[in-house]
Amino acid sequence: MTFPPDVLPLASIGAMRPVFMIVMGAFLLLTAWRMTRGTSGWTPRILLTGAFLLAVGYAVVMPLYQAGILVPLSQVGPATDDLASPVLWHLVKVVSMNGGWLTFGVGLALHAGLFETEKSPAPVEAPSSSPAHGPVI
Repeated sequence: MTFPPDVLPLASIGAMRPVFMIVMGAFLLLTAWRMTRGTSGWTPRILLTGAFLLAVGYAVVMPLYQAGILVPLSQVGPATDDLASPVLWHLVKVVSMNGGWLTFGVGLALHAGLFETEKSPAPVEAPSSSPAHGPVI
């Protein structure tokens, strides 16, 4: 069975990729929200900011690229009339994906306590240089 070039069968990889990305973005945001529920401070804020950026990147921007609504920057020529729109959408994609992974990773590291340091115990004094039982004759 052959399909016209513009029509994808419903169960094809090309048709399922945007759906997978939308589900993954929503799942990442939901998982981060569940992890940080009941906590306060900067750690959950950083973690949720990264998860939100990733959710925007995976659930909004990347499916628009997959659907062909947004033109990739590599397909835009210098003679294009509207060069600002593809550049700005590329900037949104770069910030949401790279910034999202960076802040999400830092938030996970903070949540796991990787940046915390333990207090060092009090220093132990070195034994004196004199013999313990008096001078040796």
